[in-house]
Amino acid sequence: MQSSEHFSIPSTDFIRAATLEELKVEGTIVVRGARCPLLVVYDEGKVFALDNRCPHLGFPLHRGSVEDGILTCHWHHARFDLASGCTFDLWADDVPTAAVEVRDGVVWVSPHTRYADGEAHWRNRLREGLEQNIGLVLAKSVLGLIGEGLDYRTLIREAVLFGARNRDGWGIGLTILTAVGNLITALPEEETYLALYKGISRVARDCDGSAPRRDRHALAPRQFQPLPVLERWFRHWTRVRHRDAAERTLLTAIASGASATELAALMLIAITDRYFAEGGHTLDFTNKAFESLDIIGWKHAPAVLPTLVDQIVSARGSEESNAWRQPIDLVPLCEAAFTELAELLAEGNTKRGTWASQEELAQLLLGDDPAAIVAALKSAIRDGATATDLSRAISYAAALRVAWFGTSNEHSDWDTALHCFTYCNAVHQLLTRITAERSIELDRPELLRGLFHGAMQVYLIRFLNVPPARLPGEDDDKLDDLPCDQGELRDNFLSGLDRQGAVKMAGRLVARYLILGHPEEPLIATLSRAVLREDAEFHTFQMLEAGVQQYPQWGERMGRHILIAVARYLAAHSPTERAQLQTAMVARRLSRGEIIHEQDEEEPQSVSPGGQVTRT
Repeated sequence: MQSSEHFSIPSTDFIRAATLEELKVEGTIVVRGARCPLLVVYDEGKVFALDNRCPHLGFPLHRGSVEDGILTCHWHHARFDLASGCTFDLWADDVPTAAVEVRDGVVWVSPHTRYADGEAHWRNRLREGLEQNIGLVLAKSVLGLIGEGLDYRTLIREAVLFGARNRDGWGIGLTILTAVGNLITALPEEETYLALYKGISRVARDCDGSAPRRDRHALAPRQFQPLPVLERWFRHWTRVRHRDAAERTLLTAIASGASATELAALMLIAITDRYFAEGGHTLDFTNKAFESLDIIGWKHAPAVLPTLVDQIVSARGSEESNAWRQPIDLVPLCEAAFTELAELLAEGNTKRGTWASQEELAQLLLGDDPAAIVAALKSAIRDGATATDLSRAISYAAALRVAWFGTSNEHSDWDTALHCFTYCNAVHQLLTRITAERSIELDRPELLRGLFHGAMQVYLIRFLNVPPARLPGEDDDKLDDLPCDQGELRDNFLSGLDRQGAVKMAGRLVARYLILGHPEEPLIATLSRAVLREDAEFHTFQMLEAGVQQYPQWGERMGRHILIAVARYLAAHSPTERAQLQTAMVARRLSRGEIIHEQDEEEPQSVSPGGQVTRT
């Protein structure tokens, strides 16, 4: 395509591009617009103006060609309707166009571009990116919608509802999206984009090629059954693995006006009819669904909560596994304790609120005798410990299993420790939700079964701590060889995770940071950045979020142990290819109008805190 560049001084409204005769001779002319160069094209007796940057990766469109009203970019061969700028290739996005006027033989062009679909453009592209699973389109859409001032909850809502409709069951993508949604308020503003992009793109990936959901409906609303009856029905249908009946019963409970806490109790009780179901995932996913509704609004419960039912119905309980039966049968040990819970709760009611032995209980939970662990839980209930007192202690014990994880174990064993911790955290979050509403009967023994299941799993994975890794900053590990400056410690943490085998170093840096009394908010942002820059799988997001949720529950020393566990896990799973980060950076640079294709690929680069490329 022949072209010449004419950079003219703009008038009040339009830019003078060229005379019509000059444009006919040249074919195309490039002029400077308000925010981007504009390509002015003469084709078949008409004049058009578009952003000169290909919306795919920014290549100059004047180096492409026009034929039969179609503009083709010669870099990746994206094709566009010359009149509207709309693309024929959805991975490329539409080109914004500018208004053109011909006055007395002179071509004038508006300096401002617009999309053919106007203000709805980025919403449409977000939908298309989700439907087509196109990462770059999603990244640009997130940036565009943030630029229009949309709250992060709106973007999460769009993706959650898309995932609930277009995949038959709650999945990994919705778990990641909810986790980053919970973390966003702790992130610097520039990290919000990367967090949303990571979560939304994983939802698209999960839905790509999956069967969509088939809607079920609540029972006829002429006369709803009381909630206890619906709860009894739901438990029965899940036990006999009748999905349709369980879903319709759950939808009926929602339609009857059951509160979020009542629904949480109903589902927690049904899930814990099986022991540590599906390695803890069933309960953890359920907690994430409830947390997603906290973000997007509880009016969407009928669309979201039924996505969990198939997993609840089909889940395999650990009571069916050999580890829970041999060499010590843990199931009858727990069942015997469950028969005593009503009496223990009644006795503890007189002392409720006076128990404060969480750390002592946590140490007992790390013991080698399951009978002694069950006895310690029973004693704590009798002494007035609340459900959330117990869940805090169990979560801390599970976090220590990760902090003490011996790196001589197989790498996959990290996830064995992780599943225990995230399960215990999910139990804590659900019990916190349930007990926050005083109308819920707090002394229901069934609500406490997940605590015993979590405690037994803490016991079962004790072999991962043989021998236990040393907790940094304690005993003779004084950390005096490390920097004191908080910024330098955080930078060293990120640079350390650029290479494998940094588990010990990561824990020591976090311990040093917290022992020196530096503020935790920048550290949590750094831990989040370490995850967001990687091509991290959902376990890594789970570990980060659970650690951030549990950290405030404890004082300086015990909270430090939880973040050490997070740091060690992140280091064990870094670095990765960081391909998603590259896509996010390309979208960021395109949004700023940078010329990507002219950068020397061999020039070394580094990643700034905002996920941006900087030259070194």
